[in-house]
Order: sequence, then C-alpha cells, then structure tokens
Amino acid sequence: MQYAIESEALHISHGSTTVLWDVSFQIPRGVLAGVLGPNGAGKSTLFRAALGLVNPLSGSITLLGSPAVGVQKRVAYVPQRESIDWDFPITAKEVVLMGRYGRMGFWGRLRKADREAAEQALSLVGMEDFAERQISQLSGGQQQRLFIARALVQNADLLLLDEPFSGVDVATEKAIMKILKQQKDEGKTVLIIHHDLVTVEEYFDWVVLLNTRLVACGSVAEVFQLEKLRQTFGRTGSLFDEAVDLSAKKSSGIL
Repeated sequence: MQYAIESEALHISHGSTTVLWDVSFQIPRGVLAGVLGPNGAGKSTLFRAALGLVNPLSGSITLLGSPAVGVQKRVAYVPQRESIDWDFPITAKEVVLMGRYGRMGFWGRLRKADREAAEQALSLVGMEDFAERQISQLSGGQQQRLFIARALVQNADLLLLDEPFSGVDVATEKAIMKILKQQKDEGKTVLIIHHDLVTVEEYFDWVVLLNTRLVACGSVAEVFQLEKLRQTFGRTGSLFDEAVDLSAKKSSGIL
C-alpha cells in the first residue's frame, strides 16, 4: 500500500535540542487528518522535514511514496501566517498565481488558463473582490483564505496546512473547513496542524498525536481518547484540561 505520508524512525535535532525522536507512522490516502500536540512538540518541524526543508539526523519521511524532491508538484503547503512577509508589495491575485509556477517550465509563462484558475480559486474562498488588493491591506482571516486559494490552485494530491485557523474568526474557520472537506471528498489528502480539541471529532477522520515522540496515529475513534491526550499534553496542560471538560460534557449528554 502506498501511503500519503510515511515516516520511519525519524530523528531531528536543532543543535543539542531533540525536536523529533524515533517518529514512525503511516497516514493513508484520502483522509482529513489533524496533527495535535503541545507547543514545541515538533509539529511544524515534521511538516518541514516532509517537504525536504529540514534534514533529519536519521530516518526518513516520504510523501505519496517518494521523497519530497520527487513529488513537489503534487504537494501544496500553507505555512503559518506569522512566517509570511505581509509587507511585500504583491496583490492577492499575484500570490495565488504563484501556486501555478510549478506547472511552468524554465522559460514558461502564465497562460490564460492559469489566470482563470487563480480567479476561480479566489472565488472559491470568497476573495474574488480582493484580487487586486495589496496583501498588507487584508485582514488576518482574508490572508489565511488567500493562502488556501494558492494551495487549491496547485490542484495538489496532498495539502499540508500549518495552523490555518490561527487568528481567524469562527465563520472563516468553518468556511475554510468546508473547502478542505470538499478537497478530501475529491480524493485529496489533507493534513492540518490544529490546536482546538473541541472541534477534532467534527473536522477530522484521522489524528496524529505528537510530543517529540509519536504518541498515537490512527482514526479519531481509536486515537482521540483521554488517556492518549494525557500522554500527549500532560495532566497540567490547558489543552488537557480542555479534553477533560470535553469528555465530561460527552458523558453527561451535553454534547
């Protein structure tokens, strides 16, 4: 079986600090997966390693059965919004068109079909009226929608999104999730670094629990359990308290 992502004994360090230790897991194709863990658990580093942006000390990680360098055109990545230079003088439409560059040869030029695809992606995320606006003039939610559009225009088989709901309102989050669920229904695989435990069962069908080491990887029904969350976040973590509260509400029939 060829997996969307497969990690084998992955070990990554930054200087003397171990970020990921002996991480092995497999994620099947066609799922919408949440990657959960406390701050500093190595979630973003896992994505960067998968994309070939970070070299592991040992082990390997493959996408769609190949190293990242062999499948770049089939993978779309949405980084954390805080990592983008929003003062760069570029319009919303130009950002989305960047998602088409991987389809062009060395001397390639944007075609009419590329511009139409960008317009369609902007419309899909509700940003068609902001196409010519400088990205610095967009709100946080609009900026996040913009990078979702750039990922969609790539028509990738695998989408990796690093905290796409950070700093956006509930309405924007729900709108983005609707789009991502449509991508999954079309056979794409979507991985999201996520923090809100309350929405996990609503959003995902697969979960990765990570805290430097892999705690668990599997279906939501198998993995999203209180004891595994305790192992991931610790008994004193605010997210663990959130999980306990969520479990209590379920037991009492509130949810």
